[in-house]
This record gives sequence, C-alpha cells and structure tokens, in this order.
Amino acid sequence: MKKMFGISAVMAMILAANLTGCGKAQTTATTAENNASSAAQEEINTGSESAKTVSDDNSNSAPEAVSLSQSTQSASQDTASDSELFTKRDLAQTADLSAAKQITVSDGETIDITEEGVYVISGSAANCTIRVNADDSAKVQLVLDGVSITNSDFPAIYVLSADKVFITTTDSENTLTVSGQFRADGETNTDAVIFSKDDLTLNGTGTLNVTSQYGNGITCKDDMKITGGTYNVKAALDSFEANDSISVYDGIFNISTEKDGFHCENDEAEGTITILGGSYTISGGSDGMQASALLQIDGGTFNINAAEGLEATYVLINDGSINIYATDDGINASASTNAYETAVEINGGELTVEVGQGDTDAIDSNGSIYVNGGTINITAQMSSFDYDKTAEFNGGTIIINGTEVSEIPQSMMGGGMRGGMGGQRGGMNGGMNGGIGGGRGRMTF
Repeated sequence: MKKMFGISAVMAMILAANLTGCGKAQTTATTAENNASSAAQEEINTGSESAKTVSDDNSNSAPEAVSLSQSTQSASQDTASDSELFTKRDLAQTADLSAAKQITVSDGETIDITEEGVYVISGSAANCTIRVNADDSAKVQLVLDGVSITNSDFPAIYVLSADKVFITTTDSENTLTVSGQFRADGETNTDAVIFSKDDLTLNGTGTLNVTSQYGNGITCKDDMKITGGTYNVKAALDSFEANDSISVYDGIFNISTEKDGFHCENDEAEGTITILGGSYTISGGSDGMQASALLQIDGGTFNINAAEGLEATYVLINDGSINIYATDDGINASASTNAYETAVEINGGELTVEVGQGDTDAIDSNGSIYVNGGTINITAQMSSFDYDKTAEFNGGTIIINGTEVSEIPQSMMGGGMRGGMGGQRGGMNGGMNGGIGGGRGRMTF
C-alpha cells in the first residue's frame, strides 16, 4: 500500500526516487520547507590553533576535517582554521515541524522515504524498516518521537541515498533493536541498527537506545556528526562507526561494546574523530575510541574501560577530563596512514590513566610524544611511557604512581628502563613481564 503526501509549494523541483522492496511497503513522498538561509560563519570552538566554525546547511560541499602535512611534528600547528565541522541545522536540537509529515510504524512494514522533508516517526513495531532512498541532493530529517522498533535481521533505519540525513530525538525515549544476525541487501553488508551510506547527523533532546546483538550499533559510510541527545548503545561490534569522520559537539553516551566505542577508518587508511564536548562512559572489548588517522579531543568528560583507551596515528588532546583504565595501552599512537606523523600530543586537560599488569603502557607511541600542558596522572605497574622516536616535555604536570616527575621516562622491552630520547632522561624501577593483561571476553546483553 502506498500513501502519497502533499508537495510543498516552495520547492522548485520534486526530488524523488522510487524504490521497490519486498513485503508490505509504505511510501512517503514530500518536500519540507527549505530551511536554507544566507551563509554565516560562527566560531564554536578554538583549541590548539584549530578553529571549528558553523555554517548554514544549504551547501552541498562536505565539511573538511582538520589536516596535517606529513612532515609536520605537531598536528595542532597545521590544523585548518576554517574547517566547517557543523552547520546551524546540525546544532539545532529541535526540528522545524511546520511542514512535517507524521508516520506511525507498523509490524512488517518497509517505510520508503523518497523525497526531502521532515518526518515525525512514532509507534511500536516489529520487523519494520524506515528506508531513505532520496535524491543525492536531498536533506531528510527523521524526528523520533517515542518510537520503538525491534527487528530480527535488518536495520531499523536504512539510508540508501540522500545528501544528508538527520536523526533527531524529541524529548522522548526511543528504542531500536536488531536481535539476530544481519542479512545483506544485495552487495551491501547492512551490519548496523542504523545504517547509512551517506552523511548522517544525530541530535535532539531525547534518548535513543540502540541494541545490536551481532553487529554495529550505528554505522555511517560517510561523515557522522553528533551534536546532542542521550545515546545508550549496546553492540557486539562497534557502537559508532564511520568511514571518513566522526565529529561530536555534545551528547551523553553510555556505551557497552565488545569492540570499539567509536571507530573511524576507510579503505585509504584514513578516518578522523574530533570531540569538542560531551559525556562518555565506555566499556569496550577493544578500543574506547579508535581512528586510523587523527583522534582529536578538545573537551568533554570521559570514563573509559577497555583494552585500549584512545588509539590513532596521531592522538591530539587539547582539553577535557579523561579517565582511562586499560588492560593493554591507555593511549596508543600506532601508524595506520602516511598522512599524519605517528605521535601523541597533549596540550591541556586532566588525564588519569591506569593500566593493568603485563606488557602494558599508559602512553605508548610508535613515533613521538609531546607534552605541552595539562595534568597527566599515571598509575602503571610496569611502563608509564613508551616511544620509538622522541619525547618532549615542554609544560604541564606529569605524576607517575603518585610522584611528580620532571622528565618523560622511557621503557624498554625485556626489563629495565632507559633514558628518554630527544634530550630527555629519566627512568623507573622495574622490568617488563610478558603477556597482555586482562581479556576481551564476550559481553552479554
């Protein structure tokens, strides 16, 4: 059965794409009032010489992530000052409902949204999918207003095509669950409760509960942005996954995952995570946050319990309150791309890092470590710092096992400690025991 809604008169062209699906299907086709306005740049955050700006959401150009030349030592010295991470519509936590269409979910339905617009979703259903298949210039906003969907093997929200999709929660509780193994859609491995092939923004004033018993929680094959809302995510694999970038302005995140809390990478070994704020409680079987290229934290409150807390080629911490307990490395810079230097850089914030027994390092870099500010409080039975190239302690406070130090020590595999490189000297007593502490047991939901 198909339901056709009226077309807004303010649009110059109808953006439609028909999608044929199996089973019972409901098709909605409408255009919302154009929310585009004149471009206005507004700075929302500046950290370590990296400015984040706001623009209108009427541009088809993709926001650029901060970049670093391969020869640059410090990522903060070469970040783009005009990076447009968020639009004003990204940051708006309530949707314009003046032209919105109401949709009530039903058991066994595939609800096809084929045109730009604002759609308010409510009701409870089993084996129901909201499927977006609009023109590649269309902006679609799904407003979750007390919706509950439980599926056995397919995403609750599935974005095949659009320029950008917003998923906005009202002041309500919304629950999306996939209880079984995911089935593919042709050649597409749909492995998440919310699965998007295009840009995705999550925001709102309510709560979104996502449970994925065998796959990812929320997957975006492009750029993912999160600017508000509360997210309770339980996933067998990654809780939040994107190919190109994950940018977070604010939000409350309660995450339980057998893999990574936040994960970003693509086939080109690129992928960036930028955190400006928010509150994060992450229990992870692998990494709390992992980016193949740059992981930048400019603010927020973090409580991470995982095998490794933070991992990327370049880990850049400018601010924030970060508490990590790791059974492997607390913070790890591991080379995954040639676009960035392999390094950990800390310019500010309050870091508390504790690692378990065994071959563990509180802060580990396969390249260099730069400490320019902030307070770092480390509890490590064996190794507080480990690096392969240089270490620079230019400012801030470092406390190791309750004692403030004036230099960055360097651990050596096989026992003992050696003086730091790049003019740094120091040491700690103790040797290295073989094996990695802790485990990565399967979690039960």
